[in-house]
Amino acid sequence: MDCACSSEKKLSARVKRIAGQVAGIERMLGDKRYCVDILNQIAAVRSALDALGVELLTRHLETCVLGHGSGSEHEDARPMTREEILGEVKTTLSRFLK
Repeated sequence: MDCACSSEKKLSARVKRIAGQVAGIERMLGDKRYCVDILNQIAAVRSALDALGVELLTRHLETCVLGHGSGSEHEDARPMTREEILGEVKTTLSRFLK
């Protein structure tokens, strides 16, 4: 098993875990659970999403930014100048950090 395949499986497992947490919030609402308990679960989901985003951003920086032009970037990555890459990273970070 190569590293990329293992990494994809880990990311998929994280997304499924987050989906389970969100479904749990829906059940909590239906069960009329204590508001603070629901808010705590929402905070946990937000934290899990942030961790997933950091993982994806790190992967993007490693492969598509630092590896740009080496053939390691994503198949949908278009050729860009250094300035365009920097602009993409800035835009991505500003959206992610909102």
